Amino acid sequence: MNNSDIVFDAKHIWHPYTSMSQPIPTYPIVKAQGSELIMADGKKLVDGMSSWWAAIHGYNHHVLNQAVIEQLQKMSHVMFGGLTHPAAISVCRQLVEITPKPLECVFLADSGSVAVEVALKMALQYWQAKGEKRQQILTLRHGYHGDTFGAMAVCCPENSMHSLYKGCLPKHIFVDAPQCGFYNQWNHHYLSPIERTLSVYNKKIAAIILEPIVQGAGGMRFYHPNYLKGIRSLCNHYGILLIADEIATGFGRTGQLFACDHANIFPDIMCLGKALTGGYMTLSATITTRHIADTISDGIAGCFMHGPTFMGNPLACAVANASVKLLLENPWQKTVTKIEQQLIKELAPLVSHPDVKDVRILGAIGVVEMRAPVNAVELQKKFIKQGVWVRPFGRLIYVMPPYIISSEHLSKLTEAIKKVINV
Repeated sequence: MNNSDIVFDAKHIWHPYTSMSQPIPTYPIVKAQGSELIMADGKKLVDGMSSWWAAIHGYNHHVLNQAVIEQLQKMSHVMFGGLTHPAAISVCRQLVEITPKPLECVFLADSGSVAVEVALKMALQYWQAKGEKRQQILTLRHGYHGDTFGAMAVCCPENSMHSLYKGCLPKHIFVDAPQCGFYNQWNHHYLSPIERTLSVYNKKIAAIILEPIVQGAGGMRFYHPNYLKGIRSLCNHYGILLIADEIATGFGRTGQLFACDHANIFPDIMCLGKALTGGYMTLSATITTRHIADTISDGIAGCFMHGPTFMGNPLACAVANASVKLLLENPWQKTVTKIEQQLIKELAPLVSHPDVKDVRILGAIGVVEMRAPVNAVELQKKFIKQGVWVRPFGRLIYVMPPYIISSEHLSKLTEAIKKVINV
């Protein structure tokens, strides 16, 4: 890559959440290996983001590379309408095996946002098939479920990413976010806001959608497992479906294979993505119960009305199959616990800093919340200078590193955070 490439990029290529007229700097990466990103000038950056939480095995992993190569030599893609193939069957077999027992019907799609769209449509079509007009979703403030229209409609309405579209989106029902931290003492009154809402609107609600235990892009907030248990009980009481958006939390990130496991509950519909393929390709899965799948299938339409062009893409399925196997065949829980303990040791003391509001750590997630919004562009420059890749947002400086990260590389990330906040 040369300077003209960077100029072209700035002038013609849109990047996530950026302006075309006043683009922020982008940094050229030409290779990635292990837990490092390698810049065009040869500088190595320790990756603290796992490429938006997806690359749990790091980069250029020989097992995942081989899975792609072997599948590529057979076929890169074939339509999923009326056809099937071994890679899709294998990954779905694994997902049915490892997700909570009642979940057994898998819908493969392209991305996390689409998985949420699929989940919402499943819930709505389920009630339509039952002859009930339930067209609203209940969700939590500070939640984030994606950037497509259905997903935006169940994201926090005060979220600056989506507030522009308020008048265009379906209106759903929001309740205050959980106020009980993961490690706080539990009190049942934390459920009061949602109990009051359900007592009034339960006959209108098709489903509750939430991110279990960790509210991600809406603020990296961790809440108590008993809150999730309480939601499951309320859904059972009122006969409402529960959708768990495990796109960010699935596959070990919080210290359990799925965040729902912290509360020992199962949802009626679960959304998976991001780490599903180890960050190699885009793929998502929406998994539901036999009862929901049969109810939808026996309804007026006679089928579920969704079918992406790249549904069940063989390359994506093959690498997802390899990624899930690789995770399960290694002591992932011990590895994530080790990362958690190191993050606690190295980041938790920052809570005493006058500019730090809170430090939150759970599994392979470390969050430093500042008292004031940070200048993300300036901080990224400082992080690059220190040889790390950390992308702050709002008031948050956080890391979600690949599980294969060494203790030395993890310390490099935490030391960089200390330096940028002047510790």
